[in-house]
Amino acid sequence: MSVCIGIVGLPNVGKSTLFNALTKKGVPAENYPFNTIDPNVGVVAVPDFRLDKLAEMSHSEKKVPAAVEFVDIAGLVKGASQGEGLGNQFLTHIRETDAIAEVVRMFDDEDVHHVAGHVDPVHDIEIIDMELVLADMQTAEKRLERVERDSKSGEKELLAERDVLRKIVPVLQSGKAARTLVLDTKEQLAAKGLHLLTMKPVLYVLNRKSGTVNVDAEGGERWRQLKEFLDSSGADSVVVDAGVESDLSDVHDDERADFRRELGVSNDGLDDLIKAGYKLLDLISFLTTGEKESRAWTIRRGSTAPEAGAAIHTDFRDKFIRADVIRWDVLLKEGSWAKAREKGLVRTEGREYVVNDGDVMEFKV
Repeated sequence: MSVCIGIVGLPNVGKSTLFNALTKKGVPAENYPFNTIDPNVGVVAVPDFRLDKLAEMSHSEKKVPAAVEFVDIAGLVKGASQGEGLGNQFLTHIRETDAIAEVVRMFDDEDVHHVAGHVDPVHDIEIIDMELVLADMQTAEKRLERVERDSKSGEKELLAERDVLRKIVPVLQSGKAARTLVLDTKEQLAAKGLHLLTMKPVLYVLNRKSGTVNVDAEGGERWRQLKEFLDSSGADSVVVDAGVESDLSDVHDDERADFRRELGVSNDGLDDLIKAGYKLLDLISFLTTGEKESRAWTIRRGSTAPEAGAAIHTDFRDKFIRADVIRWDVLLKEGSWAKAREKGLVRTEGREYVVNDGDVMEFKV
């Protein structure tokens, strides 16, 4: 399945630098607002050591990881919902994504201008989030006005949309994101068709910069306020040094760990970001392995075996008979499907089986 995450934020917070590091594509990252006019798209592999091990075990000719598509969307500014900057165009691009990675600047640097004149992470988040709320409010209010009129026909779908809009509009008018509203399954289905920006899950990407004063290292009021915001909102966040990651993107894998130690960056921020984005969308991977190919397949958590099979081919859903299943670590320990079958470690599962992350599967049709 295709997964798309939009990278958003104010100008000059490190969006394009992060995108460069993620995709190793030479998109512009010069230090001025609106340099990124058209969204740049890059497909990024989801790190998965299980796939690496299985491909090695099977001596696979090809290894195909799960992937996430990242879209670099130009900087939003205050007033974007009213068309300021290149606002309307960019809001449209965000609307087409599955989730939002909001880059938050954590560093002070006089050489990199901040649109507000000073770095305040919570204030920056509030600007972006409010622009998305205001854009949604315009969309929802207009839609509700139309649906109130059209639903008089008694059509069930229109009535359902009207009812959920009656709940959503007041929330947006209060300045809150639509995702803060608790909706039942039917309401969620009705709301999905509205394509609201603030219904999308958000991951805050806290962008540090080596050699400068970083808000978290400073440990002052700005850091306290940011921690309080993240804790109270229950938001997911990752810490990345986009500049270091961009520099390291051209370094050989064997030397990367040494460079990280020299630069004082312990974790691979990009791997953390990609995995967090995958988790944010409640995605898991099941695996297939053989001599020709080892591959990780992306599915929604809670998918049944036939639903998972559809990721490979619709025949595996429509003509599903059964699936042979084994955990990746059990298969790896045995060394092959044949040895695992001899020991009775391969399970036969039917249509109702709910696939687990890390299952290795073979489908029978």
